[in-house]
Amino acid sequence: MAQRVVIDPLTRIEGHLRIELESEGGKISKAWSETTQFRGIETIVTGRDPRDAWAFVQRICGVCTSVHAIASINAVENAIGANPPEQALLIRDMVLASQEVQDHVIHFYHLHAMDWVNVPSAATADPAKAVAFAQAIGSTWKGNTLERMTAVRDTVQGILDSGQLTIFTGGYWDHADYRLPPEANLMAVAHYLDALEFQRSMIRIGTVFGGKNPHPNFLVGGMACTIDPNKSESINQVQTDEIADWIAESVEFVQTCYVPDALAIVGVYKDYFDIGAAQPNFLAVGMAGATFAGDPNNARVVSAHTEVKPGLLLGGDYATVHPFDPTKVEEWVSSAWYSYDAGDVGLTPDKGETTVHYTGPTPPYEWLGDNDKYTWCKAPRYDGMPIQVGPVARVLLAYAQGHARTKEIVDGAAKTLGIRLSQLNSTAGRTLARAVECLTSAEILAQTTFPTFVKNLKSGDLDVFDATHWDPESWPAESSGYSFVEVARGNLSHWVTIEHGKVARYQAVVPTTWLAGGRDASGHQGPYEESLAGNGKHPLADPKQPLEPLRTIHSFDPCMSCAVHVLDPDGVELQTVAS
Repeated sequence: MAQRVVIDPLTRIEGHLRIELESEGGKISKAWSETTQFRGIETIVTGRDPRDAWAFVQRICGVCTSVHAIASINAVENAIGANPPEQALLIRDMVLASQEVQDHVIHFYHLHAMDWVNVPSAATADPAKAVAFAQAIGSTWKGNTLERMTAVRDTVQGILDSGQLTIFTGGYWDHADYRLPPEANLMAVAHYLDALEFQRSMIRIGTVFGGKNPHPNFLVGGMACTIDPNKSESINQVQTDEIADWIAESVEFVQTCYVPDALAIVGVYKDYFDIGAAQPNFLAVGMAGATFAGDPNNARVVSAHTEVKPGLLLGGDYATVHPFDPTKVEEWVSSAWYSYDAGDVGLTPDKGETTVHYTGPTPPYEWLGDNDKYTWCKAPRYDGMPIQVGPVARVLLAYAQGHARTKEIVDGAAKTLGIRLSQLNSTAGRTLARAVECLTSAEILAQTTFPTFVKNLKSGDLDVFDATHWDPESWPAESSGYSFVEVARGNLSHWVTIEHGKVARYQAVVPTTWLAGGRDASGHQGPYEESLAGNGKHPLADPKQPLEPLRTIHSFDPCMSCAVHVLDPDGVELQTVAS
């Protein structure tokens, strides 16, 4: 008889995610992905000035704030016909790249690594052997010193001696499937702490251009910052020199620390290249950071990130790139607590609706999977198909299109690990793809985007704003626009309809919606669900310590959209949060 398992809350993610499972004989037979929070930001911006929409919709998430702001301003610019100057577009690219690198580093070390790394074990390690292990895996990170490893080991021992594991409380540290030797665990914990320090450099880049972080400032038609080499209150030579140092630091950390660590860890857990596969359908409109105002096939925004063209890989064919048609994107609410006026149909985002229709039980929940509707997350489909988005989709698409640097890194990793390209559709594959993409993103930022920005500065190009379409009097009475942006977790699109100077309709299709959505009208599972229960072979050795499904779900890097109301279990409103 199937055993029912509930993981709630699923931690080390952004937002609220509940996973329900049925398991038999140590394998997962059924799965439900349940987002237990309501976002509703689309309804908040309705009726507002579209030039202000970015400030609201970037609050969709407390982590990836900039990406929603950039998607929003591109959608509005597409609707009103604004054309930002090149320097403004390059600044947006740099903000996106810094967010991308920071996000992948955070995901690997602070959200996902504890699925593979046994922290208490680090206290038993020999620091000298930890240094030797780092050298053996090809890590040349400057933090791989005997002094550093000794200090970290003693810190871990001190935490254990205190009886309080602080941020490491709640881990399944006695689970039998932690495989790294103590020295590898010590190295990983040291790098975990180093990554906390590293984050600051990447945050600073966005802060310089956006004025603050989180929730930097942006501007429809360009950027809110000014450039003047002779003024201290503007972007000047001092700040560009600092940015150059921070970018160099990012390349160093990713090359010498992150990539070797990722290769070493997935190499120890190599069987996870055959665990956690979702539907073999992948969508991306370019590499990480690719940004389009309107149809990605002919939109005006072109950068180094668009060297890889929009496309899809379908049905497990990793060589044939299919053209992308944005009109084939639809969202279903068959398993979600919403209703459409037209009934159980798929709606394109430009016609999308966000009408709440909660039919679930009163919290706290015991079991939601017996209901047809069990989540707040819609179910996006492309031409009726469940689709994977994210780093693995972009890496596979870049590989299929012959992107030289991506092929070089992937081929090297595949040779080292002894895996096939198709095995990237897996728990370990998604983890590896993030490291691959983090390296290419850091290199593009260092070698192309930032140097182009500096070259333009030296030629006297200081323009970051086009005021031509700022005045609503210059807009049509009715217009609509949309954008596609490739962000850390996958493909993000924003869709806006403007009538008489106000937002009449707004929808955002976020990467986690593509991945975490539930079943559609045809009963097709979303990618999270498929990765756990698609073939009935996903392991779950101990239902009381569901480490294996955590590894798989964390490999997607869930980012559930932020709620705007807080309710107590009786449904009484405690607080309303307003921007």
